[in-house]
Amino acid sequence: MKIGSTLRVVGVIVFAGLVSGCAHVPPASDPAGRAAFLENNDRLEPMNRVMFKIDQAADKAIIHPVISTYHHVVPDRARKGLLTFKHNISEPVTFVHNILQGSPGAAGRTFARFVMNSTIGFFGFFDVAEKAGMPFRSEDFGQTLAVWGVGEGSYVYVPFLGPTTIRDGIGLGIDSFFVDPIAWYSYNPHNAQWVQWAELGLIYVTEKDDNMEALDELRKSSIDYYAALRSAFRQIRASEIRNGAPPPMEDLDAPQ
Repeated sequence: MKIGSTLRVVGVIVFAGLVSGCAHVPPASDPAGRAAFLENNDRLEPMNRVMFKIDQAADKAIIHPVISTYHHVVPDRARKGLLTFKHNISEPVTFVHNILQGSPGAAGRTFARFVMNSTIGFFGFFDVAEKAGMPFRSEDFGQTLAVWGVGEGSYVYVPFLGPTTIRDGIGLGIDSFFVDPIAWYSYNPHNAQWVQWAELGLIYVTEKDDNMEALDELRKSSIDYYAALRSAFRQIRASEIRNGAPPPMEDLDAPQ
């Protein structure tokens, strides 16, 4: 199955949730409940919690043991090298979104990072650009849509992929089909079709490994892991969209 087919399956799951899995908005007579509902932005919560349970069962039975084995068997330097390589092959996508977001300075730094790490950094396995004062910053079409003023849409939990939003899910599809150079390479029937699957596997394993300890700690310390993960995702994503800048004053003044 091609990655495009996988994304179509994800789309069907999300559409089914939009049709039948929406949570009810609390009435105006319950202002506190209504405010919490709007703050969580989880209109698909009934469906999302089902998808979350499926994902957690798969994680416990298969994914976590595999990633844990990878973490303990593969040396730290090798795992870090694969993570920085994954960052390097994503730089062309980041470069495109730097341009689309109207940030030529960031685009220049992204281009310089890619050239430096692809050459001196041995195809990106060593992040020499970070040591030169150019840290890695990821950009994607979801972030670009946010910069353009597109609302995030409802929170969505997709098994194996994890938390996202309607806007970020659409952004992932656009990046996967139209922006990623490796996807373009794989469209040519004369080229190796497994390359895009290899990229997906690299992204999945390195991201899971990089976040495993933090997620384990969050799981252990949470009364409601689903709600805690939703909150953490939304805070991290908002920070990514702001490129690490502090939130606007109206957000800081908003009731928690």
